[in-house]
Amino acid sequence: MKPTQHKFFEFRPLQPIHPRFKWVLGLLFFIVFIAGWAIFTLGGFVSPTFLASPMAMLEEGYLLFTEYNFIHDIGMTVMRVLVGFILACLVAVPLGIAMGTFKFVEAFLEPFVSFCRYLPASAFIPLLILWAGVDEKQKILVIFIGSVFQIILMVSVIVGNARKDLVEAAYTLGARSKGIVHRVILPGAAPEIAEILRLVLGWAWTYVIVAELIGASSGIGHMITNSQSLLNTGQIIFGIITIGIIGLISDFAFKAVNRRLFAWSNL
Repeated sequence: MKPTQHKFFEFRPLQPIHPRFKWVLGLLFFIVFIAGWAIFTLGGFVSPTFLASPMAMLEEGYLLFTEYNFIHDIGMTVMRVLVGFILACLVAVPLGIAMGTFKFVEAFLEPFVSFCRYLPASAFIPLLILWAGVDEKQKILVIFIGSVFQIILMVSVIVGNARKDLVEAAYTLGARSKGIVHRVILPGAAPEIAEILRLVLGWAWTYVIVAELIGASSGIGHMITNSQSLLNTGQIIFGIITIGIIGLISDFAFKAVNRRLFAWSNL
């Protein structure tokens, strides 16, 4: 058999493309987007009051770092996301594994978890302010609530889809329930669980901005709120782009760690 060769461009369903061309296409979209943005703003089609130009946005971003200590806001936002997300993982992953492994646990917890999964985390903010105040606990809890139920349900589905033939073979060889969980179910589900955590981390970045819009004295969301009161769209857009860049970096880092930890799953 001849090895599969990547072509730079072939418009066919599910046809892979050359890795370099993939990067070029991704970069090209950003170039086209920024060019269109510049044409609309610098060409006078949109008022600067409603949409700052790319250059004005960069100038406002420079001022944020040099005069308004924006690096501190970034650090606070990253800290809140990491603490809330890690706490959610510590609670959700074991519960999800238990639900996917043992059907009686699934029957007991799934109705409540499924119900809570549809509750928007932002709706809890008024209650969390009453319960935890407006300090860091409230913002971390918003991220926790927004992430934990999603992770529980998705992990339980992955674990529940473990290969039954491998489980039966392990029982045939004399394995016990604990050994099957640790030696069969978890190793098979671990790569997909890690991928689920990567996806939910992306959602956590959206939760933190919502949490910081109300009652915060620091963070990117707090900066966006202040900029809105001043009609400074340049700073607002710079804050949004900053969140996107941080999220993209964390996503690439998560992918790299997953590839290293579970290299065997890509064979």
